[in-house]
Amino acid sequence: MSHASSHSRPLSLGHHARSVLALGMPLVANNLATVGMGFTDTVMAGQLGGNALAAVAIGNTLWYTAQLAGMGVLMAVSPLVAHALGANQAERIGGLLQQSFWIALFLGVTGLLLLNASAPFFLAVGVDPGIVPTSARYLSAIAWGLPAMFAYLCLRYMSEGMGHTRPLMYFALLGLVVNACGNYVLMYGKLGFPAMGAVGCGVATAISSVIVFLAGLVYVRRSPRYSAVQLKPLIQPPSWAAIREILVLGVPISASALAESTFFHATALIMAALGTAIVAAHQVALNYAATMFMIPLALHSATTVRVGHLLGRGLPRDARRAGLAGIGLSTLFMSISALVMYLGRFAIAGFYTTDVAVINLAASLLVMAAVFQLPDGVNIATLGALRGYRDARIPLYLAAFASWGVGFPLAWYLAFRTDAGPVGVWFAIVISLVLSAVLQVWRFQVISRRQIHARE
Repeated sequence: MSHASSHSRPLSLGHHARSVLALGMPLVANNLATVGMGFTDTVMAGQLGGNALAAVAIGNTLWYTAQLAGMGVLMAVSPLVAHALGANQAERIGGLLQQSFWIALFLGVTGLLLLNASAPFFLAVGVDPGIVPTSARYLSAIAWGLPAMFAYLCLRYMSEGMGHTRPLMYFALLGLVVNACGNYVLMYGKLGFPAMGAVGCGVATAISSVIVFLAGLVYVRRSPRYSAVQLKPLIQPPSWAAIREILVLGVPISASALAESTFFHATALIMAALGTAIVAAHQVALNYAATMFMIPLALHSATTVRVGHLLGRGLPRDARRAGLAGIGLSTLFMSISALVMYLGRFAIAGFYTTDVAVINLAASLLVMAAVFQLPDGVNIATLGALRGYRDARIPLYLAAFASWGVGFPLAWYLAFRTDAGPVGVWFAIVISLVLSAVLQVWRFQVISRRQIHARE
C-alpha cells in the first residue's frame, strides 16, 4: 500500500489498539517482574528483622531515584529508533545504540560515585544513625551494578523501538530469578558464603544487573531479528551530534518522571508528619496503586513505539489514531482497576497488614486511589503518545506545573491548615493528576493536528 493511499484511508482505532496490545503485553510482564525484584528484596530483608528492612527501604529511596533519572534519559532511544525504522533508515539504529552506551556509561559512573557518598546525606536529612551504616553499605554494593543496568536499558529501549518486546520479558524474568537466588545465598549465608544481611541484597542486585546486560548483549548480537543493528565493533567513538539528539529528548523525559516521583515522595513526607499509622496506610495505598500502574506504563511504552513507527513512515493521521488507541486502552484498564480497588479495598489493605486501624485508614485512602486511577492512566498513556512525537519539553513543563505548582501546595495546605488530614493529601494528588491529564491531552491534540496539517 502506498503512503498516499494509507494517508487517505487511516487504519481503524481497533487495528491500532491490537497493535499497541501486541507490543504492550510482554512489557506488562517485564514491568511486573521488575516490581517483583523490589518486592522480593523487601520480603527477604524483612526476614532479617526490622533494622535490615529499614536499611533496605531507606537505601531504595535514593536507588530508585538514581534508576529513574537514568532510565528517563535513555528512554529517548525508543522513539528515535521507532522513527528511524518507520522511515526505512534501519542503518541508523546501531549508531543510536552505540552512542547511547556512552550516555549510559557516564550516567552509571556518576550514579556510582554519588550513591557511594550517601551516608552524609542520610545523616543530614535525619535518618536514624543506627540504620545509616547498613543503608550506606547496601547502596555502595548495589551501585556497582548501575553502569550495567543502564547499558542494558540501551538494549531494552532499542529493542522496544524496533517492536521486539517479547525478549524483554524473558530478560526481566532472568533478572528476577538471579536476584532472588543471589539474595538467598548472600543475605543468609548459604553455599559456603558469609551471611551479608542487607548488604548481600545489594550485591545480588548488582550481579543480576551485570548478568542481564551480558545476556541481552549476546542475544542482540546473535539473533537474526536484530540483523539490521550493526554492532561490530561494539563501541564506536562518541558522536556528539547523535548524543545530543538523544539528550535533547531524554533529559526532559527524565526531568518529567523525576518531577512526578519527587511529588509523591514529598506527599509521603507530609504524611510522616501526621503520624505512624497514617504513614503505614499511605504506603499500603501507594504501593498497590504503583503495582497497578505497571500495566498502563507498559501501554505507554507500546504507544510511543507505535506512534513513532507511523510518524517515521509519514502517516500522521494513523499516528494520531494510534495515540488515541493507546490512551483508550489505558483508560479502559484503569477503569476496571478502579472498580476492583473500590470494591476490594478492605481485602487489599488486609493483604498488607493485620493492624485494624491501618486497614481502615488504608481502605479510605484506596477509595481516593481508585479515583486517581483514571487520570493517572490517561496521563501516562498520553505522555507515551507525545514521546512518539518526540515531544518532551512542553509535557515536562505541564507535568511540573500540575505536581509542584498545584498539587504540592494544595497537599500541604489541606494537611496542615484544615482538618482534612490524609484524605486531604490524597485529594490534592487526585487534583494534580486530573490537571496533568487534561493538559497533556490538550498538548496531544495540538501536536497531532499540527503534524496532519503539515503533511496536507
